[in-house]
Amino acid sequence: MEPAEALRRIAFLLEWRGASPYRVRAFHTAADAVPDLPPGPVTAADAEQLRGVGPVTAEVIAQASAGAVPDCLARLQESSGPEAEAGWQLAAASAGDCHVHSDWSDGGGPLEVMAEAARALGRQWAVLTDHSPRLTIARGLSAERLRAQLDAVSVVNAGFDAESDARSDAGFRLLTGIECDILDDGSLDQEEELLERLDVVVASVHSKLRSEPEPMTARMVAAVRNPHVDVLGHCTGRIVTGRGRPQSRFDAHAVFTACAQSGTAVEINCRPERRDPPDDLLAEAADLGCLFAVDTDAHAPEQLHWQSTGYARAARIGLGPDRLVTTWPLDRLRQWTAYRF
Repeated sequence: MEPAEALRRIAFLLEWRGASPYRVRAFHTAADAVPDLPPGPVTAADAEQLRGVGPVTAEVIAQASAGAVPDCLARLQESSGPEAEAGWQLAAASAGDCHVHSDWSDGGGPLEVMAEAARALGRQWAVLTDHSPRLTIARGLSAERLRAQLDAVSVVNAGFDAESDARSDAGFRLLTGIECDILDDGSLDQEEELLERLDVVVASVHSKLRSEPEPMTARMVAAVRNPHVDVLGHCTGRIVTGRGRPQSRFDAHAVFTACAQSGTAVEINCRPERRDPPDDLLAEAADLGCLFAVDTDAHAPEQLHWQSTGYARAARIGLGPDRLVTTWPLDRLRQWTAYRF
């Protein structure tokens, strides 16, 4: 087992057991530092010289680099049981992420950096989904800026293609997309011609989150039935940390039935402050036959690690990879989005 895999497995199992996010993050940070080590066995003292690596993670690196299962990992695996292993297998099968932001809107990293970070985690693809124009507080992209971003994505992918050709492998693909506001009447906040050009469209409610259930339901149902919409983003809009924000009220059965009928995936949003939908609605959407996208909604490279939390939630309710579009290879994902349109 490679040291990075051992560290990420430990991080996942700690999440599974409800450990502090800060403790979980320490193992992800150490895994990010592993590529700076020389190949072959290293001592804990050598590993601890890396930035972000402490005594505990250094010992994990030393044991894994020598070909052993680290003691910390062995203890966690034994105490967590087969359900946790199923969750890890889902997380390890992740092929992509349908919801990633860059500094073109309210993200903290250039799109090139976000793409490279996703590739470094072993993803085959990621979708760039900066905000649509109505969300001015997040520097939402006008039609003109979105067209410019499409050109920028083409340049990035040309670089990945050149590397892929040199290595004779499948390479990585940054997909074009948007997190499009669902307007009051259920229509979408971007030009239809542009929506047709995008690989993936995530549609989310960002305004009037405390509307009465009937108009909110009608708004969401209209959006998920739109053939341009591939994913319903953070469906309740809730915030579960700090002062928090209550979840929006809507007829979940009607919304998730519309998702299942139209083939629109329900997002399992992995942001720690969202964890949206809540467990009861996640189970209801699963019972109704919905597809799901396990998405980080990352606004910075290090937030791409959050995806494993969503896979843990998916495993707990028995979802397998066939229902999780973010485990699908690129060709299958594109067939799904093309079929929907």
